Amino acid sequence: MIKFLKFVPVQLTFFLMLGILVGKFYNFQPTQLAVVVGFLLLLLGFQYFRAKKLFEPSVVFTILVFLISFFVGISSITYKNQLNKKLHYTNSSEFVANKPLTALLEIQKVLKPTIYFNKYEATVLQLNNNYTIGKILVAVVRDSIENQLEVGNNLVVKTEFMSINKPQNPYGFNYKKHLQNQQIHHQIHLEKSMVLKLQDKRNTLKGVASKFRESINTSLINNGFKDDELAVINALLLGQRNTISSELLESYSGAGAVHILAVSGLHIGIILLLLLFVFKPFYYFKNGKLIATFFIILLLWVYAIIAGLSASVVRAVSMFTALTIGMQLVQRSSVYNTLVISMFFLLLFNPFYLFEVGFQLSYLAVFSIVWIQPKLYDLWKPNYWLPDKIWQLFTVSIAAQLGVLPLSLFYFHQFPGLFFLSNLVIIPFLGMILTAGIIIIILAILDILPQFLGDFYSGIIQLMNRFVEWISNQEYFIIQNISFSLMTMIAIYTFIFITIKWIEKKVFYRFVFVLLSIICIQSIFVFEKHKLQATNELIVFNQSKKSIIGNRVGANLVISSADSLTQSNYAIKPYLIGTGIGGDLQTIKSKNVYKFKNEIILIVDSLGIYEYKTIKPTIIVLQQSPKINLERLLKVIQPKLLIADGSNYKSYVGLWERTCLKNKTPFYSTMQKGAYILK
Repeated sequence: MIKFLKFVPVQLTFFLMLGILVGKFYNFQPTQLAVVVGFLLLLLGFQYFRAKKLFEPSVVFTILVFLISFFVGISSITYKNQLNKKLHYTNSSEFVANKPLTALLEIQKVLKPTIYFNKYEATVLQLNNNYTIGKILVAVVRDSIENQLEVGNNLVVKTEFMSINKPQNPYGFNYKKHLQNQQIHHQIHLEKSMVLKLQDKRNTLKGVASKFRESINTSLINNGFKDDELAVINALLLGQRNTISSELLESYSGAGAVHILAVSGLHIGIILLLLLFVFKPFYYFKNGKLIATFFIILLLWVYAIIAGLSASVVRAVSMFTALTIGMQLVQRSSVYNTLVISMFFLLLFNPFYLFEVGFQLSYLAVFSIVWIQPKLYDLWKPNYWLPDKIWQLFTVSIAAQLGVLPLSLFYFHQFPGLFFLSNLVIIPFLGMILTAGIIIIILAILDILPQFLGDFYSGIIQLMNRFVEWISNQEYFIIQNISFSLMTMIAIYTFIFITIKWIEKKVFYRFVFVLLSIICIQSIFVFEKHKLQATNELIVFNQSKKSIIGNRVGANLVISSADSLTQSNYAIKPYLIGTGIGGDLQTIKSKNVYKFKNEIILIVDSLGIYEYKTIKPTIIVLQQSPKINLERLLKVIQPKLLIADGSNYKSYVGLWERTCLKNKTPFYSTMQKGAYILK
């Protein structure tokens, strides 16, 4: 591992990632970056010829290389950010947010639909007849267009470009940030009257791939595949998860096998092994290894195109392209080095990958398998073939889980206790399932698929789904709602790394570092518990058609609402997990008056009662659309803040906002700005 860290591409990749992080959170001018990088390159050239002339290594040369890698990282994310380009629709003089605009769109990707909307990712080709670039999220009311839109469709729309909202409640999933990492900054909602569908040219690479997938699906449907079986085949082999039901997806997640439903490193690795086997005879001919490598890489990328060139597929194919070149053409190439080189070029191509959960999990899992699995496997050497294979699979699963567990807990807050069982049963057969699936698809397209073979394969998929559902139903083994902070995650990874290093070489100073890492973890737990106990706040949560107020004192949270609520309520659950409060939810009926520190909060609900002689409210919360004379209320009470929660009619909220503006009273709408937190 130490030798690996001394490998130059590892060091360059580290500084590249550092530059990407700096460029993500700080704005730089592209022209200034070009000048800086150009100047550093000139210095590097000068230093290179000087060191060559003196016949001695130069520390300055090394520092310059690392500086260039750092500024290349900043430059890559700055230039890749479409907001910095003049042609981006937001930089057009025609663009005005939240006002009707005429735009020409091209559908790039079909996303998973919701109950009310079909969702798509599209490119803005024109804005009010001006050529533009930039991606946008499109939501179309279901059944408002006769046929669902497809990749390659061109649409003329007239609608408002709306900003994507931040989380409406504390610790909620930041969908806005998630889309920004994919360079999507606005969304539009469409109905039939807003859309003019142009003649479909479908001449793009993604359009052709989409059409090919459609023909595959048509062939499979004609051969009797339907519902969950068809959805799983689409996910396993074609990289399309948008047709999988939420229930089935939740089952795979609970069983710790959701990675099986995404075309990723596991699938591409199996396909690579299959291709290596197919092209093995080429090795006996002159230059056969080179020819075989070329065709293997070509077929991997053809498969990536068919699978829609999604980020996970591109990452996996790029990773295994590098591994293929390393295995086939480079003598004794280190897997570590090959992986790092693939990471370097992927981040150079798209620096936004660094902020995607899939990218982080993929590389952590692969590095963990390569580094940790051999050490776990050496703990026991079975004498027989079957126990040996089971032990190999078990150690691979444990190594991968060790690598991704802290990150998974940080993002997803749950741990599937039976992950090893589901992986131990499914993964050994996954290669056969994928191989058989490819054969089934080819036979279905050629319309020569025997009925018994199609039924048999459908039965195998059904059996896998039922097994996963059974695993996920063992709820006792699924630990949910785990509060896991960024500091805790970093500390746990540090502990894992140092412990593995100590296992490699059991020397005293490494053992001391293990103990220090344990003390560090304990210190973080103590600090976070103190922070939990020391925090007091009152929260007006935002939820449509409901009024929820939380009064938190340390680790105790009391929720008051007119409705019955549980811990799984989508407004409250992220707050309980994010703060680490946990425990049973304490609920009480809504009150009319709250006291918090020096503030007196008056609740005015549908009854419209607000005249109290014994109190002087400083904050007023309007709930359930009370029919009141707001101007009179403001004159009588003179509050320093008026809050309208999510239970009110939007028309009322707009009227109240204008009244507050007229009377110079600060106004806060949770529907517009999210939950209000009073500390």
